[in-house]
Amino acid sequence: MEPNHQLKLNRRQFLLRSAMTAGGIVTTNLVSKSQVFAQAPAIITSDRMRPAIPYGVATGDITNNSVVIWSRSDRPAKMIVEYSTSETFSNVQRVLGPNALDNSDFTARLNLRNLPPNQQIFYRVLFQDLDNQNTYSAPVDGTFRTPPISGRDIFFVWGGDTAGQGWGINPDFGGMKIYETMRQLQPDFFIHSGDNIYADGPIQAQVRLDDGTIWRNITTEEKSKVAETLKEFRGNYIYNLLDENVKRFNAEVPMLAQWDDHEVTNNWYPGEILNDNRYQVKDVNLLAQRGRQAFLEYLPIDYATNNTDQARIYRSFNYGPSLDIFMLDERTYRGRNTPNRQPTASKDTQMLGVTQIQWLKRQLLTSKATWKIIASDMPLGLIVRDGSTDFEAWANADNGVPLGRELEIADLLRFIKNRNIKNVVWLTADVHYAAAHYYDPNKAQFQDFKPFWEFVAGPLNSGTFGPNQLENTFGPQLIFQSLPPGTRANRPPSAGLQFFGAVKIDAVSKVMTVSLRNLVGDTVYSVDLPPEA
Repeated sequence: MEPNHQLKLNRRQFLLRSAMTAGGIVTTNLVSKSQVFAQAPAIITSDRMRPAIPYGVATGDITNNSVVIWSRSDRPAKMIVEYSTSETFSNVQRVLGPNALDNSDFTARLNLRNLPPNQQIFYRVLFQDLDNQNTYSAPVDGTFRTPPISGRDIFFVWGGDTAGQGWGINPDFGGMKIYETMRQLQPDFFIHSGDNIYADGPIQAQVRLDDGTIWRNITTEEKSKVAETLKEFRGNYIYNLLDENVKRFNAEVPMLAQWDDHEVTNNWYPGEILNDNRYQVKDVNLLAQRGRQAFLEYLPIDYATNNTDQARIYRSFNYGPSLDIFMLDERTYRGRNTPNRQPTASKDTQMLGVTQIQWLKRQLLTSKATWKIIASDMPLGLIVRDGSTDFEAWANADNGVPLGRELEIADLLRFIKNRNIKNVVWLTADVHYAAAHYYDPNKAQFQDFKPFWEFVAGPLNSGTFGPNQLENTFGPQLIFQSLPPGTRANRPPSAGLQFFGAVKIDAVSKVMTVSLRNLVGDTVYSVDLPPEA
């Protein structure tokens, strides 16, 4: 998909006009019932007297007619969102948001509902000082496109693994450049497949590269050690928001975020007690509670509407008639990491857990979309070890019938086949390289499933590793991988071996084109998937 140059021109004009309103009065021309209020005249004060928005704005959890808008103030303040279908902000709607308070680290979010379909929406966020209601922040701007009802291609990107293995924000390198590469493609949305942060990965000021040159990181106090306190977990998210590429990307591309292990600590599972001298807090349940809170605070997630589970990370999104997306949580409900060869299902063999599996089956069964994307933070057939005897992901390296966690996947795949659920594609990350796998029942030990594709993308700004070995229980065939065998581990972003994925769904033919792309956006692999009728 080529960038829309007219949109980029309008975006520049929009930013210029918005900047000109920073100290003045913004009027409301279109009244929104019960949500719109009249603004008192703004008092022009010095910048230090006004609320500030140091980490930009973001959107997320976009679905057919709603989106979450997120931002953070530097003090107690009221969130205000203004939005319009015009970059000139004619017919602007102004919506009163929540208070950003200390208990949420001054983060705030607002779910905009009843949005028009297939529209470019321009928005800006302001914060109103709670102690002086005539004092406002300068506005910070963003834009997003609402899903189509019909007649428009869908284009989105995905990937995982941000700021891992000590590779942080290097201004000499241009920061986290892959986010700018993705932004320039103007995707409709972005799936972050997990490892949004590396809470267990401190960032040092300098790293000596193989050629003797120095990689220089921006550093912060919270990123100088493993995260244990809530402040330190929050600081990991703040660190990523110091990168201008990330902030520009967040302002223009809605995010669907899930988590994996490094939002808490490497390879964690509920109930684990750490044997790691870097940690004073050994109880992983306590670390996970703090990590979950920071994850929900700092990402644009509509967690307040997730039924009775206010902090539920697994959820689904409809994006027009062509696409449903199912975001999994493979951390909260898993059993402990083991050799993963139990012959019968038990608590220890759970990865998604009974409730989440039942939810996913219902969602797949009732989906009317052409394509069903399952966003999994871990790959199905790649072997991911945890120490010398245990396994972290689904596969157990025995190449035989389903055992351990594979029992859960076998049950799900059998259900998809028996109910003839069509056009299911898995997207994932985690292993720090890109790959395309075709799961073929004719070449598998377990054969009671429909063939399907799995695509792996990453890392976004982390060390490059791999490739991992495939296990044959479900017959994955290696179609492409971005690294040759023998690639040295932990390649820095400057080596260029950073990867993201892109998906285009043609509005007419419904063909899904999946491409894997490198740091500068070049396509390293692409395949067209026609829909099953």
